[in-house]
Amino acid sequence: MSSTINIHNRFLIYNILQYMPSSGEFIDCHICMCLRTRKCFSSEKSKLNCCRTVAEVSLPVSVYSKMAESSVSLAQNQFNCSICLNKLTDPVTIPCGHSYCKSCITGCWDQDDQKGVYSCPQCRQTFTPRPVLGKNTMLVKVEDNPRKRKIQAAQLDHCYGELGDVECDVCTGSKNKAIKSCLVCLNSYCQTHFERHEEFHPGKRHKVTNATKRLQEMICPQHDKLLEIFCRTDQHCICYLCMLDEHKNHDHVSAAAERTEKQTQLEEMQRKFQQRIQEREKELEELRETVDNYKRSAQTAVEDSERIFTELIHSIERSRSEVTRLIRDQEKAAVSRAEVLLEQLKKEIEDLKRRDAEVDKLSHTDLHIHFLQSFQSLSVPPGSTDSPTITYSSHCTFDDVEKSVSHLREKLEHFCREEIQNIHNKAKYIEIIPIPECKTRDEFLQYFLQFTVDSNSVHKNLHLSKGDREITYTDTDQPYPDHPDRFDTLQQVLCRESVCGRSYWEVEWSGEVEISVSYKSISRKRCGDDNVYNHDGYDKSDFGLNDKSWCLFCSDSSCSFWHNNTETKLPEVSSSSRIGVYVDHGAGTLSFYSVSDTMTHIHRVQTTFTQPLYPGFGVYSVSAVKLVSK
Repeated sequence: MSSTINIHNRFLIYNILQYMPSSGEFIDCHICMCLRTRKCFSSEKSKLNCCRTVAEVSLPVSVYSKMAESSVSLAQNQFNCSICLNKLTDPVTIPCGHSYCKSCITGCWDQDDQKGVYSCPQCRQTFTPRPVLGKNTMLVKVEDNPRKRKIQAAQLDHCYGELGDVECDVCTGSKNKAIKSCLVCLNSYCQTHFERHEEFHPGKRHKVTNATKRLQEMICPQHDKLLEIFCRTDQHCICYLCMLDEHKNHDHVSAAAERTEKQTQLEEMQRKFQQRIQEREKELEELRETVDNYKRSAQTAVEDSERIFTELIHSIERSRSEVTRLIRDQEKAAVSRAEVLLEQLKKEIEDLKRRDAEVDKLSHTDLHIHFLQSFQSLSVPPGSTDSPTITYSSHCTFDDVEKSVSHLREKLEHFCREEIQNIHNKAKYIEIIPIPECKTRDEFLQYFLQFTVDSNSVHKNLHLSKGDREITYTDTDQPYPDHPDRFDTLQQVLCRESVCGRSYWEVEWSGEVEISVSYKSISRKRCGDDNVYNHDGYDKSDFGLNDKSWCLFCSDSSCSFWHNNTETKLPEVSSSSRIGVYVDHGAGTLSFYSVSDTMTHIHRVQTTFTQPLYPGFGVYSVSAVKLVSK
């Protein structure tokens, strides 16, 4: 054999020869796995012919597999019987040094009794006569030591791959965890197979990288070649054949050069990511702090509510006690006065009865002189002129007090319902993270509310129709009764329903109109009142000219927003005659949109609403407004 074959290769070749047939035909090379026509080995054990020195050949991965399997199997299966392939049972050793299960080798040699020649199933060494089988005491001790077997098994298992690990492409059976991947061979290797790989390429080392599952992505699916070039024209990784074919005349660079350029971009991207991470971490801390503050605020609100309601209950208890005391005091005083009169009446009745008896007795006397002398004293009852006439009511009850208390209860319950509703509306929309404003009409319509005009507020030059949802200007005064809520100065009107939380409604308009939201406390006084004008001489009841209303003015030629007598000029409203109004009372947002096939934003206000809002409209000469149904 050539002297260039190292000791390890000699060892492997020796192991392979053990399995060669005794006939003279050629077999596949078990080291380089070449075809039979290469005639790597002859069957003559004394003279071994190789096609080429094994260490000089660049071999495919299957070579490493075969070589490593023989080496690894020696380590892993050193206690296995090569006949039954199971753990050695009652191990015996034959003269050549190989060990088998006693029953296995006995059965094997029993078949050769007629020939009288016995051979080792592994090395083919023959024996005549039949050797005596001797127990392998060392293997028996190892097999009888469970703790030692566990340690050996653990030593063999530590390198097995786990779920998610890159597996060795060479290992058969239980796959070991790969530690390296070869970019030339395009295979991944465990520690043992990687060492064999390196031994077969001592001169020109292959390019290797840490084990990866993405090796197949590095192969051109069309030409089955390594992707080494980057086409900047098509922004694809290609092989050198692609460069000569469909990517010919394109802008090409090596993958390494493109990586260098992309690395710079990646670093910039990473810098932005890190900056974004810092920003997000800051937002995270702020949000956590906000949540903590929110929880503390909620807890404080709960405790304050408990305290206030407890005080309110105590206040009601005191009022109840006071009313009870008033009733009892009045009862005591009245009954006391009545009892004095009762005593007087009793005495007077007793006196009258006594005199009545004397009169009766006198009426039966036969003594005329005595009768006449006594008659003078009995004719006038004593104190009769001083006794007052007793006047009293036979139906003196506390019914009126009961009615007053019942009325007080109704007023308190009504007041509590209104205030609890206000509290509910305020608490419901205290959001840590405000809900994003809608973009499409369908999204807005989920908050749609149907409003109706408050007929008690409508100006007399405005005509209502279609269920109090359409308002039209008229020169003729309408026969509306006087009402403190009616606008007496300008052609304006408020809706009956208030805006609750997030609300959306739509209005169709023509002419010159004002589309607004307003507090109910907006002024509605007559022009003759000295307090009706503000310091600039404008009517305080006019939508947008005070701090109680927000108004979008629309006409065919202009559009503007007004609040607190401040105008914001806006682009003209599109050809659509429909305006959408969106209010988030809790978030303090008011938005106007032009509604057609799309929602065109007109104006948005961010403020703090301190009172319930009511939709309102100003409708002037030759103008009309209609509240649109959903």
